[in-house]
Amino acid sequence: MKKTALISGAGPAGLTAAYELLKRTDIIPVVFEKSGDIGGISKTVNYKGNRMDIGGHRFFSKSSRVMEWWKMFLPLQSAPARDEKELIRLGHEKKIQPEIYPDGTNPEETDKTMLIRRRLSRIFYLRKFFSYPVSLNLETISNLGILRIIKIGFSYMYVGVFPVKKEKSLEDFFINRFGKELYLTFFKDYTQKVWGVPCDQIKPEWGAQRIKGLSITKAVIHALKSSFSKPKSIDQKNVETSLIEKFMYPKLGPGQLWEEVAQQVREKGGRVVMNTEVLEVLHISDDEVQITVKDNISGEVSTITGNYFFSTMPVKELIAAVKNSVPENVKNVAENLVYRDFITVGLLLNKLLIKNKTDIPTLHNLVPDNWIYIQERDVKVGRLQIFNNWSPYMVKESDKVWIGLEYFCNEGDELWSMTDEQFMGFAKEELSKIAIIDKKDVLDSTIIRMPKTYPAYFGSYDRLQEVIDFMESFKNIFLIGRNGMHRYNNQDHSMLTAMTAVDNIVKGITSKENIWQINTEEEYHETAKK
Repeated sequence: MKKTALISGAGPAGLTAAYELLKRTDIIPVVFEKSGDIGGISKTVNYKGNRMDIGGHRFFSKSSRVMEWWKMFLPLQSAPARDEKELIRLGHEKKIQPEIYPDGTNPEETDKTMLIRRRLSRIFYLRKFFSYPVSLNLETISNLGILRIIKIGFSYMYVGVFPVKKEKSLEDFFINRFGKELYLTFFKDYTQKVWGVPCDQIKPEWGAQRIKGLSITKAVIHALKSSFSKPKSIDQKNVETSLIEKFMYPKLGPGQLWEEVAQQVREKGGRVVMNTEVLEVLHISDDEVQITVKDNISGEVSTITGNYFFSTMPVKELIAAVKNSVPENVKNVAENLVYRDFITVGLLLNKLLIKNKTDIPTLHNLVPDNWIYIQERDVKVGRLQIFNNWSPYMVKESDKVWIGLEYFCNEGDELWSMTDEQFMGFAKEELSKIAIIDKKDVLDSTIIRMPKTYPAYFGSYDRLQEVIDFMESFKNIFLIGRNGMHRYNNQDHSMLTAMTAVDNIVKGITSKENIWQINTEEEYHETAKK
């Protein structure tokens, strides 16, 4: 009789685990997804033919294994995308230089295509645009003024000589890489907007995972190099992740890829069970795990036994679900883990008030950004996505502008407690206030709420190792993915945790150490070592 792996969550980690098990073992995966959507926070929401990417997902990784995995499901484009074709017709071929791969697929003929898109993200502050990552270029100097730039320069040189020797907080992390003055200008208030607490209360691991080796020096060097040559390969192996200039993107958004993976899992003999959540987890032996699941439509509760359990559930929920004897200290840690929640408002517009003043050609003079970091202190919106620039196929009518306003909040707080209508009205007012839109140009709107989107590096995070040690005792239970590990992983890192878990099963490795070492900086994650 074949063995079975029970998997919670049809997001990147859960579906990667399912596919890898089918490809490399005789184990049959059964994936339980409590919602009706494939992809977790990497899903694509289709609203009246306009598609939304929750949080923005650039398909780029330093891992060749992940890059090839993505291309296995969606081949690279073999011809220009819709917007590229139109720009070529208008005479902009030299500036846009569309990438085509003869062995790929034509996005104008099939949906199963991975586009190659230009990366541009900028900061909107003082009602002006700044480069992101922050770089001391002419634009920054002009926008901030020479006196502030001098202070930033001296501050950066000072920290180079007298760095914070032991980084205890995210504030220390930022200051050591950008200097105190630049930290106060661009990082302090925005980070508090994102997390809801000051930087000095957040652990430095967040910076180590999200920013890694980036600094002003590297940003400047990269800018100088880019003036003379552009990366020819989509791999961009020698470029800091925050500085990449292009990325892959599914024609119809990130959820398209995960819907394709789910379909192939089913075709290969696995199961993906929707609208079904895991309620209880009982570890019976090193070869048997039992879970209780609830059908969220019928309300029916059933018990299922398998040989392995892969959890992408939030750690708080997993420990509450474990029916084996859980030590009080582990319960305490799990109960006090903190999460940041997320709301996206989609707005369909005739146009934006902000115009394209870059040398990047766009249709209808649309600003070319994928997303814009809103660092204005008089509004609560954190980021603004322009879905037209992710993929022209995300927008039903090419002469319309389809954007997403991203808000960071906590379940039950003032923002979360607004009705949908109140929140959408509030979002329109905010963008109008900072002169990005005219409310008269809004044609339609929608709202998406995503709880537990960001695992936080405060609360009881310091003691997470106590949970890790407890779960390590269960040889056939694997914690994978962002919420499964309470780690702010990107999509590719979540996938690698799943791949490594399957590697361990194939190789007979019982330690989970190599899973916990993915996307870590050793100086911050000494707890990953035994």
